[in-house]
Amino acid sequence: MDGTDTAQDAEFRAEIRGWLEENLTGRFADLRGRGGSGREHEMFEERLEWNRHMAAAGWTCVGWPVEHGGRGLSLAQQVIFHEEYARSNAPARVNHLGEELLGPTLIAHGTPEQQARFLPRIVAVEELWCQGYSEPGAGSDLAAVSTRAVRDGDRWVVNGQKVWTSLAQHAQWCFVIARTEAGSSRHRGLSYLLVPMDQPGVDVRPILQLTGTSEFNEVFFDDAVTEAGLVVGAEGEGFAVAMSTLGFERGVSTLAQQIAFRREFDEVVALAERNGAGNDPLLRDRLVQARMGLEVIRLHALRTLGGEQGHDASVTKLLWSGWHRALGELAMAVAGPDALTVSEPPYALDDLQTLFLFSRADTIYGGSDEIQRNVIAERVLGLPREARP
Repeated sequence: MDGTDTAQDAEFRAEIRGWLEENLTGRFADLRGRGGSGREHEMFEERLEWNRHMAAAGWTCVGWPVEHGGRGLSLAQQVIFHEEYARSNAPARVNHLGEELLGPTLIAHGTPEQQARFLPRIVAVEELWCQGYSEPGAGSDLAAVSTRAVRDGDRWVVNGQKVWTSLAQHAQWCFVIARTEAGSSRHRGLSYLLVPMDQPGVDVRPILQLTGTSEFNEVFFDDAVTEAGLVVGAEGEGFAVAMSTLGFERGVSTLAQQIAFRREFDEVVALAERNGAGNDPLLRDRLVQARMGLEVIRLHALRTLGGEQGHDASVTKLLWSGWHRALGELAMAVAGPDALTVSEPPYALDDLQTLFLFSRADTIYGGSDEIQRNVIAERVLGLPREARP
């Protein structure tokens, strides 16, 4: 992809842009710019209503095949959709984990029964999902998970703990990686389970973040249960399914993420112009470097879209996470002493302060930099494997 619209693509761009302009008005007008990293608490119920409004108009799951409730858009049109959504400053969608991660995973690996049961509810935004991957002892190293699931007749009994579980407090379901084969280790013996959240055996506890919000949670499974048939893919082969999900996570929607990054960068530049920080040659050089880095991220994403999203996805994660964390640091340097104060007590952060504090986690969540570098070194460059216990 080179980012150039064909006549058909330009027509589609005009269609989605016009729809957004027409519909982000009235009761939805105040939702512009709401939500996003570190701000998922903002107007959640109203954003849920917006997502359902989009669903009624056919603007959810746009890249899914038509037979599964989507629009069957081409890759270029999916990029256009995400770009225009971000450019309109539309609110962060509450259905991302179901629409962008689990749904494509079920389409690729799910049974017809699983697809019929869950996909229509994701399209309609009737059920929300969270992701049960990381654990206290297994953050980016997914193969080290210790949560266990034991078959008991027509159900699985799940015990263990997950952490950094985004939006678990709102979700009705969780896709969980659990060890289902006794005595197994590492990648072997893991299964990909679909577990209902609304049951006595599931306890969700919020984690207070540096931003003062609680987007992430701990989730404890204490004899939680799910149906025997709710294993995605083959039993004991869940690691491969989980990797497929991560590939979808780092797919086409990352281009929309970059437009949001550009908006944040422009805000930093505007601040530098207002307070004179742009007259400092060192800060001006850092602003130029940040602009160049953003273009590199965009071009890499365009070059790799439509591929396997395996090793390229690791490069993508390294590029954007380091860039975004550095942007937060640059924002504080541009703000100067004002960065150390809040507008209202006790802890009213502005957008750039939220950017700085939340972006400290960028190089950790979704696969830490260390893990991504190991993937590239071992699987692409063929370097010796890191020693493991």
